[in-house]
Amino acid sequence: MKLKKKFITIINKKLKSKVIVKKVATIDIGSNAIRLLISNIFNVKGIKYHTKNSLYRVQLRLGDDSFKKGKISLKNLKKLTSTLNSFKLIMEINEIKDYLAYATSAMRNIINSEEIIKSLEIETGIKVEIISGKRESEIVSNNDISSHIGKTKNYCFIDVGGGSTEVVIYKKSKFYKSKSFKIGGVRLINDLVNNSTWEYFGNWLKKNAVELKKLKIIGIGGNINKIYKISGTKYTKPLTRKSFKKTLEKLEKMSLEKKLIKLKLNPDRIDVIVPAGKIYYFLMKTLDIQEIYVPRIGLADGMVNEII
Repeated sequence: MKLKKKFITIINKKLKSKVIVKKVATIDIGSNAIRLLISNIFNVKGIKYHTKNSLYRVQLRLGDDSFKKGKISLKNLKKLTSTLNSFKLIMEINEIKDYLAYATSAMRNIINSEEIIKSLEIETGIKVEIISGKRESEIVSNNDISSHIGKTKNYCFIDVGGGSTEVVIYKKSKFYKSKSFKIGGVRLINDLVNNSTWEYFGNWLKKNAVELKKLKIIGIGGNINKIYKISGTKYTKPLTRKSFKKTLEKLEKMSLEKKLIKLKLNPDRIDVIVPAGKIYYFLMKTLDIQEIYVPRIGLADGMVNEII
């Protein structure tokens, strides 16, 4: 046992002599949940790499307040403040010095957003920035997905959240077009998306992506990750449209109890997973795409690149 400990100590010393390691934090304040991602950043011979250390997710459906009333209830504001205070403690324990905290669709939609942001900084010490849909999509698309799609030059990111859907298209490996649509899981379950919004979404896709040859689709977000897992698709392999449709139909037919116990879905995901899934499926059907890649990355991961 002593020999093992001595060996580990020697290895650690060698690593520290060659590699500079530090932890950073990224906070994503979404419409359905708030996430804190702790990441390791390694500086090896002047080149920086990062890996996930730990992820914390707190259910808080700010979208219900934001999209229906245009403001956040006092109850949810208190929960948001408490969540950020708890994240601050986790960050202190992990000796975090660099962090980013971004808020997306739900916070963009409230009438007194600046007032809320100032209040949060006073109460928690965490400075939150509300980012636009375009900025959100750019951050997400900066994630490395080469291990999934190979050397494909035409590809499209779709990130479905609670309040908005971000689409980013790359043509010949260069940024081509991006758009944020007011379509999301929380909006759908509250019946806040009309036919004209769907039509606008579809027409934009047809205008900007249909003509791209060998276009590959990359799905981002917690709901597509769950659908991918439930489908039984082997990791790194694309989810076929046929399997996607079959999985959505399976979820629609399942009882609440089976979703909770058999599939082990979080209670806050049960009602949004199918509506969110239909948004991804709508894009695939509109563009006549047969496969979607799901690399299990999101906004918080992309934010780490911004810190680097």
